[in-house]
Amino acid sequence: MNKKNRKIFILHEIYGVNDFIREQACAFMDKQTEVECVQLYRDELSFTYNQEKEAYLYFTNQIGFDAPLEILSTILSAAIQQYEEVIVIGYSVGATLAWRLATLPLYRVVCVYGSRIRQYLDLQPNCPTLILLPSHEVSFNVEQLSHALKHQHFVQTIQFPGKHGFMDRYNASFHQESAMLAQAYIKKFL
Repeated sequence: MNKKNRKIFILHEIYGVNDFIREQACAFMDKQTEVECVQLYRDELSFTYNQEKEAYLYFTNQIGFDAPLEILSTILSAAIQQYEEVIVIGYSVGATLAWRLATLPLYRVVCVYGSRIRQYLDLQPNCPTLILLPSHEVSFNVEQLSHALKHQHFVQTIQFPGKHGFMDRYNASFHQESAMLAQAYIKKFL
């Protein structure tokens, strides 16, 4: 059986699959690449940016960082059998999940502002992993996380001016220059 070229799985933020996530999926599609936005929420639920607290509570109480791992691992393992290159790109909570999945034999993993990666620093990725961080996070010291990841095998960490959400043009934290640079880094890394 011939393997297809490339499959990218996009893991969303606490807001669910929204316009930003769909636009990211489109940005990576080409003739050799199939892209799938993984819906972590039931009934294609999504939240607006004004519902940040509700979205956070829904994710932490209904989904969490452990429950999706088994399902995602199964999906990714099946894809590894079908595609030459399987890539996971995660944003925020999706980035932390992507980080935890980097132990699988994937081609590449990209983690965009995955602030909870700091809780899983004992993990060792099995594939090249790109971590994009903002220069400022409210809940922790970005420099400390970046430093802790610096010596990890397979891990490349880059900080961009801005806050959590800097790539998302619909988010109040959008930083146009950082978003363009980050997108270029991701494409080059892939």
